[in-house]
Amino acid sequence: MPVVGALLKRTEGYGWVSAGAVLGTIGEVAMEVALPFIMSKIIDDGIQAGDMGAILRYGGLMVLMAFLSLAFGVFAGWCANRAATGFACNIREAVFDKVQAFSFANIDKFSTAGLVTRMTTDVTNVQMAYQMVLRVASRAPIMLVSSLVMCLVINVELSQVFLVTIAILAVALAFIIVNATKRFNVVFDAYDDLNASVQENVGAIRVVKAFVREDYENSKFAAAVGDLYRRFVSAEGLTALNAPVMMLAIYGSIIGISWLGAHLIVGGTLTTGELTSMFSYVMQLMMSLMMLSMIVVMITMSMASMRRITECLSEVPDIADPADPVCEVADGSIDFDHVTFRYAAKAEHRALAEIDLHVASGETIGVIGGTGSGKTTLVSLVPRLYDASEGVVRVGGRDVREYDLQALRDAVAVVLQKNVLFSGTILENLRWGNEDATLEECREACRAAAADDFVMEMPEGYDTMIERGGTNVSGGQKQRLCIARALLKHPKVLILDDSTSAVDTATDARIREALATYMPDTTKIIIAQRVSSVQHADRIVVLDGGHLNAVGTHEELLESNEIYRDIYESQVQGGGDFDQPVAGEAATGREA
Repeated sequence: MPVVGALLKRTEGYGWVSAGAVLGTIGEVAMEVALPFIMSKIIDDGIQAGDMGAILRYGGLMVLMAFLSLAFGVFAGWCANRAATGFACNIREAVFDKVQAFSFANIDKFSTAGLVTRMTTDVTNVQMAYQMVLRVASRAPIMLVSSLVMCLVINVELSQVFLVTIAILAVALAFIIVNATKRFNVVFDAYDDLNASVQENVGAIRVVKAFVREDYENSKFAAAVGDLYRRFVSAEGLTALNAPVMMLAIYGSIIGISWLGAHLIVGGTLTTGELTSMFSYVMQLMMSLMMLSMIVVMITMSMASMRRITECLSEVPDIADPADPVCEVADGSIDFDHVTFRYAAKAEHRALAEIDLHVASGETIGVIGGTGSGKTTLVSLVPRLYDASEGVVRVGGRDVREYDLQALRDAVAVVLQKNVLFSGTILENLRWGNEDATLEECREACRAAAADDFVMEMPEGYDTMIERGGTNVSGGQKQRLCIARALLKHPKVLILDDSTSAVDTATDARIREALATYMPDTTKIIIAQRVSSVQHADRIVVLDGGHLNAVGTHEELLESNEIYRDIYESQVQGGGDFDQPVAGEAATGREA
């Protein structure tokens, strides 16, 4: 099967322990199968014949074989556990590496919750299935065949009971497998919904508490859990039929062998020892069938997980390095040449339409527009977080699709709309921008981002630990640290995507002034909701519904563009930010 074959490639490095598990299991089974035969010899040649020497010889042999079976079993178990754990580790690393190569479009396709489920629940299911296959799938068929052969050696007529039982079980198991597989395929979709609910709630727990929406979130989570419960009960309820069917087969076989065996003993064609060993073999044979049915159930459950993991591993990243990439970005010039973008290839809605914009190296560009106007989408095309659907985006005079991705993204620093800090010290977070940066270089970048003052006020300064998600710093502090982190890259293009929204306008102004001094030759694109953040830019771009509405200076747009003027007047008449002048003062300032 293609899905299984694709995953079995991930056993690399654990082939020898996988083989050891199978070989150890074979040795264990060989000892277990031989024990009932030796026991029949003790009964027939020792007890019934009154030969104490035979009893001691065969008894000693049974003890030795029991210890060998134990040793083989321990070795097989150790190997199987090591192999399955390593297999799961390889799969997780492969999935994680694949996700790192995904574009935003690939990630959007799977969803964050879906990817988390694949690397946790799905991989665990596959790990358990692989371990069971190594131990049980090799043990059960060998024991089944060996027990059946021994039964045929003892008495062919009595062995026919097993053949009838196996045929009945095969039909019952086929029914269970076919129907259970369909149900397990939808179970893991419910896992995705559950993980999404948990992720959203925990990530936004402050908002939940602020709006006293705990009851609503509890009910939403209960609905997701309930859906998972119903689907799992439906799937497990069908596989639960496996146990009673197996027990019916076992006890039916025992009754059949007892009745037929009694007649054969009376007829003199079967000894008491042989009948006793037949009972042992029937238990081994039926236990083998039960183990096989367990494997089938486990594989049925894990097939859905295997399919989901393989979907992720076989996904081709939308964005990849070209065959002969350019590894040097000449300068920070940016050109949007009739660019159109859709988030899905077949989508009718265009997030950006016919954008024609040219930015000179070292120029500062402000981008403003209403929610959903395409501001973030526009700048996401510069470092190839997405690729344009139509048209060409150029950086440094070259099509961005010609660059080595690492070289392009090293030259383009982006402070995204959603700021993220990682667990670790402030210094470790800053060095994401430059892992070789000295403490003084980090402080210089923080001074430019207006972050050095509050960092030095912390008890441990730059060695202060950032908690997971940056929950021990404010939104404004997080933004400034993210800006400093980007500055340490010394990029040719710096994109600030509404990254000063959580700081006051006075601090915003300080950051803009420091950036002009800290990196005067760097092209800067500043996306903002407030006019005060972009009014001093060389040019301001006004976006409206994915279209380029106007380009000009602050003064030019006030005179000629209605959208820009409406935004400006609404902010000024509304009093602006708390440290902005009121309308009258603003007017006076403009006249001056």
